Amino acid sequence: MAYVKPEEIVENMLQAGAKKASLPVKQLLMRGFLAGAFLGYATTLAILAATQTGWGIAGALVFPVGFVLIILLGLELATGNFALIPIAVKDKRIPFSHLLKNWNWVLTGNLIGSVTYAYLYCVVATKMGTIDPETIPALQRTITIAEVKTLEYAKLGLDGTITAFTSALLCNWMVTLGAVMAFTSTTTGGKIAAMWLPIMTFFGLGYEHAIVNMFVIPAGMWLGADITIADWWLWNGLPVIAGNLFGGMLFTGFMLYWSYGRANQQV
Repeated sequence: MAYVKPEEIVENMLQAGAKKASLPVKQLLMRGFLAGAFLGYATTLAILAATQTGWGIAGALVFPVGFVLIILLGLELATGNFALIPIAVKDKRIPFSHLLKNWNWVLTGNLIGSVTYAYLYCVVATKMGTIDPETIPALQRTITIAEVKTLEYAKLGLDGTITAFTSALLCNWMVTLGAVMAFTSTTTGGKIAAMWLPIMTFFGLGYEHAIVNMFVIPAGMWLGADITIADWWLWNGLPVIAGNLFGGMLFTGFMLYWSYGRANQQV
């Protein structure tokens, strides 16, 4: 049968977490770089779709293409690893040091890939800066999104930080579920359909995803958004990474592990 039962899904999660945590640094950086770039591609596609149609949901419908590329190619996305690797540590399949190595280098790779794509995108979209971004609706929308994700939180102070953290928590509950849903089928088509649902949900609701923001905020800055690097990391980067980590680890990783993990099953 193409469908995989929850107990088998959790076992696959544990195996995947252990395998990812054991990859050498070179692989973590390269696979992280590609994952960051592919999410940048998907975000530009989503912004373009929403701008052209006037329907924000259109962007959510197409955004999951980036996530599908990442999962089917076995690339490294830090936000997905926030769910898979902690349970592998808890199940004593890998040491805690492997978790730290994976998260550190994958986040670095994701950041480099996202920022690289952001720069190349801006070069092409503005034709080497010869076109005013404000004359192109999709670029103006990118600027607006970047400012909303930073300056609007800054206006609220601590309330803004809590909001960003909570939005990120809700986001990665769905993003990590997307990674897990890939284990629910043994067919490529089934995996794609299953992954599409939670990823479309988080993007359509506008929740905060650290790696998406590693593209959209630098892109907005290069296009003319009134944002500093300090604004990016203080009001979005750090609280969003923390929220993504907590949401993915607890609500997807450990909740499923506690429900279906072999060591936690009642006899």
